[in-house]
Amino acid sequence: MRLYSLSVLYRAEHRAVLLKAAYDVSSFGFFQRPSVQEFMTFTSQLIVERSAKGSRASVKEQEYLCHVYVRNDSLSGVVIADSEYPSRVAFTLLEKVLDEFSKQVDRSEWPNGCPASIYYTALDGYLSTYQNPREADPMSKVQAELDETKIILLPLAHEQLLFTSGALRDVDVLCAGAQKCSPGVRFSRLVLCRCWWEMLSPSKNLPGSPGRSLGLVASAHGMLCGEGPGLPVAMRP
Repeated sequence: MRLYSLSVLYRAEHRAVLLKAAYDVSSFGFFQRPSVQEFMTFTSQLIVERSAKGSRASVKEQEYLCHVYVRNDSLSGVVIADSEYPSRVAFTLLEKVLDEFSKQVDRSEWPNGCPASIYYTALDGYLSTYQNPREADPMSKVQAELDETKIILLPLAHEQLLFTSGALRDVDVLCAGAQKCSPGVRFSRLVLCRCWWEMLSPSKNLPGSPGRSLGLVASAHGMLCGEGPGLPVAMRP
């Protein structure tokens, strides 16, 4: 994602006056840069002219996305970015810039100002800082950290699901096999199945790790019947 321009304008009655602008056209060829910058200036003025006071919008222009914010006092801002740049961050930037600009530049200079006469030097810094919305915008940083947490937790949850499903499958096999045993062995196997089911239930986990709990259950099985398949391989600690 990338920001290409950040402009402050004044929406006059029949035209938009460019007050200050910053550009990042380093991704374009050297001989293309003047024409690209001119295109972005013209596009920013045209969008402001066609926008109502107190409005904000995102306009698609060729491969660019233009975010415009026109305040009720006619002070306006335009960000031109690629389509991947988050619009929420773009409007946050525009609000911040226009608020700061209105405090530093007297309102009487807006209608007839121009980039050469307006003293405001923060645009280049903002354009550079907001190239990475994660670092510049707190909400984007929090969202990125949440996404990273999901990436870490989902594989762990998947592994836990595989363990649980495998354990339940072994319990089903053990219970089915108990029907073919003698009464004494059948009883001990059914007791063991009941222990495993309770251990695998989220509301009835046995204390300690799954491996340790399974080991205790297997020992109990051996003491009860003295025979049987023992602890399934997939469930050994």
